[in-house]
Amino acid sequence: MSFLRRLLGGASGDGGSSGGVPATPPAGDADVAEDEAARDRELLRADATRLNDELLQRQMRYADRSWTPPAQGGERRADDGAPSEDG
Repeated sequence: MSFLRRLLGGASGDGGSSGGVPATPPAGDADVAEDEAARDRELLRADATRLNDELLQRQMRYADRSWTPPAQGGERRADDGAPSEDG
């Protein structure tokens, strides 16, 4: 609950603070932007480390040229019932 109180800027009757003043000052926009930038850098670093494998890079490079086997069978399925006389 204290996390929500700090996040929302405090509310009246929050227990420890006097007069509805938040117990801790709210985080500034600069702090939030800095935290997000640090998180983005960490994610990019993790992706770069994960994608450093030569085989994985080759697989990604040629992924659009991958071969898929032709579809087998027709449109009719086992639970369709009796075959029609049309064809």
